Amino acid sequence: MSKITLAAATLALAVTFAPQAMAQDAAAGEKAFRACAACHTVEAGKNKAGPHLAGVVGRKAAAVEGFSYSKALQESGLTWDEATLDKWLADPKGTVPGNKMVYAGQKNEQTRKDLIAYLASK
Repeated sequence: MSKITLAAATLALAVTFAPQAMAQDAAAGEKAFRACAACHTVEAGKNKAGPHLAGVVGRKAAAVEGFSYSKALQESGLTWDEATLDKWLADPKGTVPGNKMVYAGQKNEQTRKDLIAYLASK
């Protein structure tokens, strides 16, 4: 098999199975979100101890109306893109010192990626 044929076959497989891989990540993220569900929901407009996370990817930090955010998060200037969410999920207190979230952080990188994939689907 030539290098060009092999590259084309590899690309075809990647395109064919990419949606399934994303679904697996989001499914794993949904399971991981169970730990977050004590304080958060993905139902728009429904806040718990933490703000709802529906539509969080791409949203400005401290932007959910009706939720009382810490001054630190209000003044952070963050937008919740994938890189910022990854950093936040790994170390909320280190990312925005003085925030009110009582979560120590998720050290497992794959779990963070899965959570972000799940949140991006909401």
